[in-house]
Amino acid sequence: MTTPPDRRLVFLLNVAHRRVQRYVEAKMAAKGGLTAAQSGALFVLGQKDGALIGEAAEALDLAPSAMTGLVDRMVRAELVERRPDPKDGRALRLYLTDKGREAREDAKAGVEGLNAHLTAGFTDDEIAVVSRWLSSLQTKFPKGDPA
Repeated sequence: MTTPPDRRLVFLLNVAHRRVQRYVEAKMAAKGGLTAAQSGALFVLGQKDGALIGEAAEALDLAPSAMTGLVDRMVRAELVERRPDPKDGRALRLYLTDKGREAREDAKAGVEGLNAHLTAGFTDDEIAVVSRWLSSLQTKFPKGDPA
């Protein structure tokens, strides 16, 4: 007789999120102090160096005020630099520094190891289902939707 699946999905998702977040933060701190948010920003800029601050905030699902603080810390750490947009002097674009590119590669290696740890013991088909379910949450609960 098989055990029915645990249907406390909101509870399980919250617990899993907290545990993974703590694990990631501890691993990142041990490897030089990058936070998960900083790593995410480095990944965004690795795909679109020169992104507007608002574009990076949107990609990371962060409020503009949170993004500003994150960028301030990353500028102080010499991971990114702000430059004025050549077409709109009021807008600022973010660019990776050499140190930021190096940190991005280190973070990328860490994420690859984390993904291997998270998926160990599961088939590709099982991971595809989990990935599809987690991705569906973004459309079921769009940013800013209080529902």
